[in-house]
Amino acid sequence: MEVAVFNIDGKETGRKVTLNETIFGIEPNDHAIYLDTKQYLAGQRQGTHKAKERGEVMGSTRKLKRQKGTGTARFGSIKNPQFRGGGRIFGPRPRFYGFKLNKKVKQLARKSALSYKAKENRIIILEDFSLETPKTAKMAGVSANLNIMNKKSLFVLPEQNKNIYLSSRNLQGVEVVTISDLNTYSIMKASTLVLTESAVDVLQSTL
Repeated sequence: MEVAVFNIDGKETGRKVTLNETIFGIEPNDHAIYLDTKQYLAGQRQGTHKAKERGEVMGSTRKLKRQKGTGTARFGSIKNPQFRGGGRIFGPRPRFYGFKLNKKVKQLARKSALSYKAKENRIIILEDFSLETPKTAKMAGVSANLNIMNKKSLFVLPEQNKNIYLSSRNLQGVEVVTISDLNTYSIMKASTLVLTESAVDVLQSTL
């Protein structure tokens, strides 16, 4: 699969990049995408929620009323969950939501997500570029030239580029990641995937 290479002005350079069919042309596995996305979102959860149960609530230990003869139910503690201000029954406790997922499943999920984007023609190959200083207007101009302004776009770089990252973080819908940080959730969430030339080489050698 050959894709034309564009420059930051939105014009074709005349070069083409060949995308590996084993990465960008497989039959997508929806269940693998689901599992990998689920694991990613689970890992984002802090899991610090906590509610006090009966034994942790502040309150008197005095018996509220005598055991028998009142004609009503027996009550022994003000901390009973049935009372206002009492402890919560089986309340949430701090926990870790993450779970293990095999590397091959994660790899299949990323290949499936990339294949979806390739099949929908939502991949743009951009020639390598850099910014001398952080300029939001410059990055906005790149998005406008590629006709992806006001759309969710994911720029994938081979390595960290501070100026490009700082230039994009104030643009709505624009996200910049490196190959090492690329995940299935980000790929599927983006409307357009923008890969730099060198990022394609690194990605294909990694997967």
